[in-house]
Amino acid sequence: MQSSLCATSINSTHCHHSWASSPNAKISLIEPAKTVKPITLVKPLRVVSSLKSSFNFHKDFDFEKEDHQNHKNQQEQEQPTNSYHLPIVIRSSGSASRYFWDGNGLKLVSIHENSFSLWDFCLDFDDAVRRLVRICNSALRNFFLPREVSGNYLEYVKWKLLHRVFSSALQVLATQAMFRAIGIGYKRSLPSAAALNWVLKDGLGRLSRCIYTASLASAFDTNLKRVRFSTSVLFSLSIGVELLTPLFPSYFLLLASVANIAKQISLACYLATGTAVHRSFAVADNLGEVSAKAQIQTVCFDNLGLVLAVLLNIMLRNNQRLQAALPFVVYPIFSAIDLFGIYQGLKHVHLQTLTKDRLEIIINAWIHQKYIPSPADISREEGINCSWRKGRELWPIRIGCLNVRGQLPQLAMLTMQALKDEDFYFICMERFSKGLSRIDRHGIVLSIREGACYSDVMTGLLQACYIRKHLVSGRNSVESSECPYPHSQEWFKLIDDSKKLAKLNVNILNEEMLAVGWACKNILLTAQEQARYSFVAD
Repeated sequence: MQSSLCATSINSTHCHHSWASSPNAKISLIEPAKTVKPITLVKPLRVVSSLKSSFNFHKDFDFEKEDHQNHKNQQEQEQPTNSYHLPIVIRSSGSASRYFWDGNGLKLVSIHENSFSLWDFCLDFDDAVRRLVRICNSALRNFFLPREVSGNYLEYVKWKLLHRVFSSALQVLATQAMFRAIGIGYKRSLPSAAALNWVLKDGLGRLSRCIYTASLASAFDTNLKRVRFSTSVLFSLSIGVELLTPLFPSYFLLLASVANIAKQISLACYLATGTAVHRSFAVADNLGEVSAKAQIQTVCFDNLGLVLAVLLNIMLRNNQRLQAALPFVVYPIFSAIDLFGIYQGLKHVHLQTLTKDRLEIIINAWIHQKYIPSPADISREEGINCSWRKGRELWPIRIGCLNVRGQLPQLAMLTMQALKDEDFYFICMERFSKGLSRIDRHGIVLSIREGACYSDVMTGLLQACYIRKHLVSGRNSVESSECPYPHSQEWFKLIDDSKKLAKLNVNILNEEMLAVGWACKNILLTAQEQARYSFVAD
C-alpha cells in the first residue's frame, strides 16, 4: 500500500530507483490499482513529513525547500502586477503630484499639466509653451500673493501696482528736481536720490509724525479709508512742493522741510493702517504671510517706478530744457493716476470690524429691508467715508455726551432725571447748527455709561434707530423744544417701547451679523464717541 501511495504522489524517477534496489518486488502489487481512486493531496507538507520516515528520501530531494519556493511563487501571483494611478493628488507650492503604483512600489508622479521638460518642448511646441506659461504664472503667484486670501485681494493688488509705480516715479523726479535746486549736476542726481531722501528725514519731520500719530490714533481704526486717502493726497502735494524747489532755490530748506513733514505724516498713516488692511484679506489668520507678500509687492512695484523715471530721463538726456520741464509735465498726470489707483484699491478693502457708522448702516438695512449687509456691501456704500457726507439724513444719531453749549430740549433734562442705576446708557434729543447757513437741526444723542460692554452699545444704537424710524414717520411731533406734558408722556412711552424691542431683537441681530462675516466682538469708536458718563445716586 505504501508503494501505491508513492507511485501516485511522488515523482516516478525516484520510485524507479527504489524498486530497482529490490528485484523480488512484484509488479502485480500495483496492477489492481486501476480500480482504486487516485488520492489527491491538498496539503503536501503533511505527506512529506510522513514519507520521510518511511522512504528516507530527504537526501535526494529537499521537500521543505520545494514547499517554500511554491509558497513564495503563490505570494508573488497574489500581488498586483498592473500599474495604475491612485485617486490622491498632493498639491504643494503650486505643483501637483499624484500617487502611482507601478507594480513594485508606490511613487509620486507630477501631473502632466504642471510638468515641463525639454523633450516635451521639442515634441509639441504649442502645448509646451502653454505649460511653461502656466508654470511661470504659478511661480509668480506664489511669489507675490499669499496662499489663502479673500477674493477681492487680487483686485486690490492690481490698483496697488498702478499706485506704487507712478508714485515711485514721481518721487525720483522730485528728488532729481531738488538736486538741481541746490546745484548738483543732473548726472549725479539719480544715483544720489535714495541718499537725499534719507537725509531729508530730519528731526522736524519725525517730530511732526509723532504729533500727528498721537492726535489721530483712534481715527486709524474708525475712519481708516478716509485717513488713508487724505494722507495720500497730502503725499502727492508734498511731491509737488519738492518739484518747486528748482524755481525757488533760496527757499530750498523751507520747501524741503514742509514736504518732508507731509511725507512723514503720510508714512505714519500708511504704517498705522497697514495691519488693518492686511487683516481684512487674511481669511485663514495668515496675517504674517499677507504682510510679507505686501512688502515684496511694494519693493517690486517701486522698482518699476524707478525704471520708468530713468527711461524718461534717458529719452530726454540730449535736451536739457525738456529734461527740466519733465517733472512739471508728468506731475499732474502721474498724481491723478496715483490717487485714482489708491481710491480704487481702497474700494476693494472690505473691513470686518464694526464702527458706529457701519453698525448704523447695518441696523438701518435690517430694520427697513430685513437683511444684513455683508462687509463688501458696506464697503461699497461707505466709500472713503468723507466727513462732509455725515449728518445730512434726518435725525442723525451721535454717540457721546451732551453739548452744553447747544440748545438742549426740555425732554433731555427729563430723560436724565429719570435715569436709574441699572441703566448703562440713555437716549435724548439735541439741537445743533451745522454748515454756513447755521440752520438749527434736530438729532439724537446716545450717551454711554462707564463700564458698558459691547452688547450695551449695540442695544443702545439699535434703540436709537427704532426711535429715529418712529420720528421720521411723522406720527408725532416731539421735536419741539418746549414740549407740553402730553408730549413728554409720549416721548417716555416711545423710549420704553423701543427699549423693549431693542432688547428683544439684539441677539437675533448679532447672530445674523456673525453669519455674514462681521467681527462682533467690539465697536471701534472715535475719541469723541468714547466719552462716558458716571451715574451718581443722590
